[in-house]
Amino acid sequence: MPVHPVQPRAGQPVRPARRGRRNVALLLCAVALVIAAIVVLAVVRSEPTRSRAETVPAAAPEDPIAVAPDSLKDSIESILEDNPDYRIGLALADVSGDAALAFGAQEVFAAASTAKIITAAAYYHLVEDGEARMDEPLGDYDAAFQLEAMVNESNNDSWLLLMDAVGHERLTEYAASIGVTYDPEENLLTPAEMALVLKQLYAGDLLNPDNTAQLLGYMQDTNNEELIPAGSQAGIEVFHKYGEIGGELHDAAVLSYRGSTFVLVIYTENSDGAQDPGQADVIRELTKVVEKALFPPVQPGNRAP
Repeated sequence: MPVHPVQPRAGQPVRPARRGRRNVALLLCAVALVIAAIVVLAVVRSEPTRSRAETVPAAAPEDPIAVAPDSLKDSIESILEDNPDYRIGLALADVSGDAALAFGAQEVFAAASTAKIITAAAYYHLVEDGEARMDEPLGDYDAAFQLEAMVNESNNDSWLLLMDAVGHERLTEYAASIGVTYDPEENLLTPAEMALVLKQLYAGDLLNPDNTAQLLGYMQDTNNEELIPAGSQAGIEVFHKYGEIGGELHDAAVLSYRGSTFVLVIYTENSDGAQDPGQADVIRELTKVVEKALFPPVQPGNRAP
């Protein structure tokens, strides 16, 4: 605000005017000090909020993939080199961040039944948008029954019914909306694309909490627990969808332990065009080396919180 000089009364010495100016200067200094104090206080108050936002919860270990040791790469590449008869693609994705790793073949594979997760998510999405119902008749049963059968038992008849209910064109559009190029007529995916689907599913980016939990539940205690689940350590929680057709044998899983969660996708193809027992062995072996490198020492019997 403007400061107006004080006019001395008649006969008053000039000195009081200087004193007035001194008082004004002191007032301005005091105002400056108050402003500085307010700024300092605001900075101090903002510090705890920023710290809370940047702090990783105590229960969760550091980003597992970001700190993966070099030995992980060496171990995986050694396994791939020891199995030249198979085309193998492996993808890892950290659910809590952007870190991702890929090894071996990263071109498309025949996705087989791993792609059923895309169909399931697409149907749930229609239900959430009010365009479909869980009690909608599909075949001899309702959609809810067919979803569980398709994922938990890998039932192909259920898959066909649900794909028809969604519509092939709409299924392709849904896949594109979540960052995946997918044509149900061809059923081709890369390991990294399948990893992206599972990462978004587990993170709750695809479906509401209830539907997310239900779909993940169908991915446990399935009709084939001999691949990633069989290679996983006791105490690690596994949600997975396997796939097999011709010479293809795959498994795609979410692995969780003590607040640390990542996606592991392993696609294998036997060049002879028929499945070989060694493919399952490779999937289990890769699972073991990945878990050993990315998880802290696992205590038997512990379950993810």
